[in-house]
Amino acid sequence: MKNGLYSIHIHMLDGVRGRDSGVLILRDGVLLGGGPYFWSRGSYTVGNGTWKGELATNQHSPFPDAFVRPLFGGQEVTSGFSGTFSDDEAEVFGTVLVAGHRSLSFRATLKRLVEI
Repeated sequence: MKNGLYSIHIHMLDGVRGRDSGVLILRDGVLLGGGPYFWSRGSYTVGNGTWKGELATNQHSPFPDAFVRPLFGGQEVTSGFSGTFSDDEAEVFGTVLVAGHRSLSFRATLKRLVEI
C-alpha cells in the first residue's frame, strides 16, 4: 500500500443493510479517517500485494433522521480486515465486533486520491 489519502466505500454483508463512505489516510502502518458520522483509527501491515489490519470506529455526530438507526448504536467498535492491493486501489473483507458479542462482515474498496 502506498502512503496517501484514500476514498473508502464500505458495504455490509450477510444480509445486513448498511453502507458508509469516507476518507482514510494511510501512512507507514497507521490508518486515520472518517466521514460525516464516524471516525476511525488503526494500524496495518503490508505483504506482497496483500495487507491486513485492525481499527476502532466511533460515532462523532448523530444522524439527522430519527428513523435511521446506526448499526453500532454510538458505541466504539473494533474491526479486523485483510485484502489485496495494486497500484492505487485496494479491496478488503473484514469483521466488526459490536458490543463484544455480535460480529458483522463487510467489504470495502479503497482508491488512492493523492500521495502524502
